[in-house]
Amino acid sequence: MTAGPVQVLVLGLDEAHLDGSVLSELTRLRAAGVVRLVDLLVVRRARDGSLETVEGDVDGHGEVVAALLEGVHEGVEGVGPADSWSLADVVPTHGLAVVALIEHLWAGPLSAALRAAGATLLEETWLSEADRTVLDGLSSGAPAPPA
Repeated sequence: MTAGPVQVLVLGLDEAHLDGSVLSELTRLRAAGVVRLVDLLVVRRARDGSLETVEGDVDGHGEVVAALLEGVHEGVEGVGPADSWSLADVVPTHGLAVVALIEHLWAGPLSAALRAAGATLLEETWLSEADRTVLDGLSSGAPAPPA
């Protein structure tokens, strides 16, 4: 069982290789007790438009991501296709996509406190890069750039 929230992170790469820098950073964060890499899958779009797993870049990973994304909402009452997203919708036509399941260990105690208080998660989202730019401007007192 996971202690903290688990995020699905999909990273697009323009080049057809991995240089190891992202995996190195995840390893550093794991050592610091911030995150746990649950699983990692590398895919690319085949000539026929389907997704194919890239073998050899990351050995022994990807089974959990693939199984989870295949049946992520099966059997969940009230959740249908309109409520979910597809990996096929976000993988670029060229290049690679790295799909990482990351458990946020730092949030485990907060999650436990929220459950103990009877709190219900109403929404979960991440700010886009453009929204973070606006936030930076607001935080510094400078006017936000036009959208």
